[in-house]
Amino acid sequence: MSFASPWLLLFLLAVPLAIWGYALLERRRVRKAGSWSSAMLMPNMVPASPGRRRYIPLALFLIGLILLLAGFARPEANINIPREGATVVLAIDVSGSMAAKDVKPTRLLAARAAARQFANDLPDKYKLALITFSSTAAVTVAETYDHDRVALALPTKSKRGGTNLAAAISKAITVAEHAVGPTAPGAAAVLLLSDGNQTVGDIDPAVPSAKARKLGIKVSTVSVGTAKGVVVTKIPGGEEVNQVPTAPAALKSIAQITGGQFSAAQTPEQLQQVYKDLDENLVKDKKRREITVAAAGAAVVFLLAGAVLSGLWFRRLV
Repeated sequence: MSFASPWLLLFLLAVPLAIWGYALLERRRVRKAGSWSSAMLMPNMVPASPGRRRYIPLALFLIGLILLLAGFARPEANINIPREGATVVLAIDVSGSMAAKDVKPTRLLAARAAARQFANDLPDKYKLALITFSSTAAVTVAETYDHDRVALALPTKSKRGGTNLAAAISKAITVAEHAVGPTAPGAAAVLLLSDGNQTVGDIDPAVPSAKARKLGIKVSTVSVGTAKGVVVTKIPGGEEVNQVPTAPAALKSIAQITGGQFSAAQTPEQLQQVYKDLDENLVKDKKRREITVAAAGAAVVFLLAGAVLSGLWFRRLV
């Protein structure tokens, strides 16, 4: 933190003067009390001493005064703000195993609900894109500032087919490069949600992951589901039950290679937390901003708190 007008910090010399004035006021009160009452009668008239509690309002007043006087010097601080045009690419697995209900209501719908909230909360300066994938990957919504458009396009039904993580990463890289260009490392991030390792495709996910790292694109991955997941499919004459436990090994490797984060989400609440963590780690620019208003607001809060407590406890302002 710095100050635009540091010489105005001289006003802080008023703080020790305020403490000195308070001490004089307290001595005056003691003398007045002694002038109309005997010292021997005081214990009967005053049932209990406020003790250290008497200094709490004073401390609040002093903190408020310091903040108020410091505000005169126009304090400035470096603040992280969203970078204009930075892009987040959501890649969501819609393969058949995402229909498992071990995460309510299903793995896919839980991921969709959390992604919808994330799209609504994402700062307007960020662009957002959506990719869905199973055996192949497709750009459902290209990068856009219209986050509502992405929220409305989020998938609701899984598809038959396996999981092609390599295709999803390659498609996400293409979208990210188109959005921010190849010379803006850190300006794009990918969040990939799936429930298993790659089951189809000839390219190892490590290959596009290495490319993402070279371009400065971090791919954070989320393993959605539990080891007890099953998919029930209706067939003529009954039902077919397939075990679909999560297999997070490839997702962990992708995050490690690209410098992203891996998370395991077994409940809708954990999914929401994953999106919150991603938002905190999105690329931001440091900007110097004057915070005089914030300092003044905090000063008013402390001054009012001191006045209220002093009034409630001692029936006086100071």
